[in-house]
Amino acid sequence: MSDGTRCMWMRGGTSKGGYFLAEDLPDDVAERDALLLRIMGSPDDRQIDGMGGADPLTSKVAVVKKSEREGIDVDYLFLQVFVDKAIVTDAQNCGNILSGVGPFAIERGLVEASDGQTEVSIYMENTGQSAIATVETPGGNVSYSGDASIDGVPGTSAPVPLAFQDTAGSSCGALLPTGNAVDVVDGISVTLIDNGMPVVVLAASDFGITGYEDRDTLDGDTELKERLEAIRLQVGPMMNLGDVSEKSTPKMTLVAPPKNGGTITTRTFIPHRCHASIGVLGAVSVATACLLEDGPAAKLADIPAGNRKELLIEHPTGATTTILDLDGDGSVKRAAMLRTARKLFDGFVF
Repeated sequence: MSDGTRCMWMRGGTSKGGYFLAEDLPDDVAERDALLLRIMGSPDDRQIDGMGGADPLTSKVAVVKKSEREGIDVDYLFLQVFVDKAIVTDAQNCGNILSGVGPFAIERGLVEASDGQTEVSIYMENTGQSAIATVETPGGNVSYSGDASIDGVPGTSAPVPLAFQDTAGSSCGALLPTGNAVDVVDGISVTLIDNGMPVVVLAASDFGITGYEDRDTLDGDTELKERLEAIRLQVGPMMNLGDVSEKSTPKMTLVAPPKNGGTITTRTFIPHRCHASIGVLGAVSVATACLLEDGPAAKLADIPAGNRKELLIEHPTGATTTILDLDGDGSVKRAAMLRTARKLFDGFVF
């Protein structure tokens, strides 16, 4: 510990965390997790004795290594470090932190940069899926400056487009793990879906709220959160996730009709605090749920025509655009998102 651990801190999408080479962390999982808890300052609501920002969105870790898989540049393991508990979990993926993996891999010399743009193929160890990140590399160097903007992040940065394929059933084994577009749990109609992130989609109106409340209001609604958690615990086994009492998935997403010209409005819990925006792969799952006839999302969503659908998923700090390409049967064959990333520091953490 006295020599520190090599690390790069980055903002990836609307999240922030530590990016490590796998070789710089202990091989033993228990030792690795103990180190990451210390680095983040968990468990502590303020994470005052560590680098975490007292929020699940800023207590995240990417572990990256050069891949031995054919057609893949790097392997990426996402770890969620709980803020208030001594838990480090790999039970989910994170598309926001994913957006920093390409730049990080180039900066660490795992991928050789081209002049202009560099495509980095990334295997997501958590779910067994892959993605391609396109990184701006003028002169063969990563550039974080540009004109791209995403809601939830001030200013502009270089664009990092992410393309996903074969994300259906990433954690649950099937897009709809129960085989149903609609299930009823505690008298509430829900869609249990996994198109890159396990998500439970519920109509906000079924809980006596509008779905347009701000984050602090929802975080302070103890009764609402207790009802959501009761449903989440029940659907864990239904989604092939088992006991989820100490897991950060599935995410609970309340939906309402679009308010600002988008496709649908969302308020997502991750799992016990309201998300300031929405996760990348969570947005893909919600967008896909919007296409399921009779589901709570489909009944509220404003869906454009055509086999390429640009869906604007509204959230507390703006909206996230998801582009879904459909096959002849109307199933999603490819999803793409625009993200940005920025290097914050490179050095050692203690």
